[in-house]
Amino acid sequence: MGLWEDAKNIRDKDPAARNVLEVIILYPGFHVLVTHRIAHFLYRKKCFFLARLISQLSRHLTGIEIHPGAKIGHKLFIDHGMGIVFGETTEIGDNCTIYHGVTLGGTGKDTGKRHPTLGDNVLIGAGAKVLGPVYIGDNVRVGAGSVVLKNLPANATAVGVPAEVVRVGNIKCCPADDLDQQALPDIVSQRISELEARLSRMEAKMQGEYPPDKPIGPQ
Repeated sequence: MGLWEDAKNIRDKDPAARNVLEVIILYPGFHVLVTHRIAHFLYRKKCFFLARLISQLSRHLTGIEIHPGAKIGHKLFIDHGMGIVFGETTEIGDNCTIYHGVTLGGTGKDTGKRHPTLGDNVLIGAGAKVLGPVYIGDNVRVGAGSVVLKNLPANATAVGVPAEVVRVGNIKCCPADDLDQQALPDIVSQRISELEARLSRMEAKMQGEYPPDKPIGPQ
C-alpha cells in the first residue's frame, strides 16, 4: 500500500476532492506524505541533515511540519494542514485523520520517547494539542481545541482543556469520519453548572439551619 492508496484515501474522505489527480497535484496533505517518506528514509539511514533539510523545505511548501523521525502509518488524511506539527518520536497508526492546527508535540520535560503515539482510526479535531509520550487508543476522537495530556482508552471521545473522556463506546465502523464537532459537550459549561447547583444546595442548607430572621454566627 503506497502513495496511490494515500491519494485515493484523501479523495474518498474529502468531499471537496473531485478525483485522485486533483489530490496529487493540489493537496498539501498529500505532498507532505511524499516528502516525509523521503525524509524518513534518509533519517533511518542516519543522513540527519539531509532529512531535516527536506522536511523543512516541505514545511515551507505545505505549512505542515513533520519531523523526519516521526513514524506514520497507511492512509493518513491531513485535512487543510496549515499549522500542523508532529514531533520526532511521534507514531501514528493506520487510517487516521488530522485537521489543521494540530500539534503532536512534547512537554519539554521528557527524554527519549517524548511525543504521542496514536492507534488506528484516530481523529484529532482542528486546533487540538496532544502533548507528551501519551498513548491514544484505537478509534479515539479528540474534539477541536482540546488539549490531551494523558492516555486515552480505545473507542473514547475526549474534549476540553485539559481533555476529558466524555464518551466511550458506540463507535461506528469508521470513527475517523464521523466526529460531529457541534454535538460534543461543553465541559466548561458543565463544570460551571455543577458549581452553581452545588452553591444552590449549600445556600438552601444554610437557610434551613439559619432562618432569615436569625443572624448567622455566635450570639
